[in-house]
Amino acid sequence: MVNYNTLSDSELTDLLRLDDQLAFAEIYDRYFGLLYIHAFNRVRDKEEARDVVQELFAFLWANHDTIEFKTNLSNYLYTATRNRILNVIGRKQIHERYKLKLPEQVITPILTDHLVRERQLTEIINKEIQALPPKMRVVFEMSRKYHMTYKEIAGQLDITEQSVRSHVKNALKVLRVKLGIITFLIFILFNK
Repeated sequence: MVNYNTLSDSELTDLLRLDDQLAFAEIYDRYFGLLYIHAFNRVRDKEEARDVVQELFAFLWANHDTIEFKTNLSNYLYTATRNRILNVIGRKQIHERYKLKLPEQVITPILTDHLVRERQLTEIINKEIQALPPKMRVVFEMSRKYHMTYKEIAGQLDITEQSVRSHVKNALKVLRVKLGIITFLIFILFNK
C-alpha cells in the first residue's frame, strides 16, 4: 500500500491526474493550512480566507485531469490562491465604489417608505387598542406599553392577577380578530 504522505508533490500530481482521491486528500492536508494562512494575511477575514482556499481545492478536484502544472504544485497553489484573493479584493473595491456612488435619493425613499408604513401600522394598532373596553384597554396598555407585571397591574388597579391575565388574554383575542393574523404577529413580535 502506498504511503501518500511520503510522496513528493510531483508524484502526488501524477496520481491526481489518474483520479486518485487519496492523492488529492494528501495535497489538501499538506497545503490547506498554509494556503489558509496566506489568504488570511491578505483578506483579514477568516470566512473569506477559508472560502478562497476551499474554492481553490474544489476547482483543483473538478479539473484534476486537465490542469497543467507549469511549475511545481506549491507554486501553482500559491499563485492560484493569490489570484483568487485579488479577485475578492477587486470585487470588494467595486462594491464599495458603487455603494459610495449610490445617490442619497435612492436610499432615502426606501427608508421613508419603511417609516411611513411603520407609522401607518402603529396608527392602526393604536386605533384598535383605543376601541377596547375601558378596563381591558387600561390593563392591556399597562402590560404592553409600560411593561408592568401582572402583579404590579393588579396592585395598582386593586384587582386579582387572574383578572389582569384575563383582560390581557381577551384583548389579544380581540386585536387578533380585528387586525388580522399578520398584523397581529408583527404587533406581538415588536411589542414584547
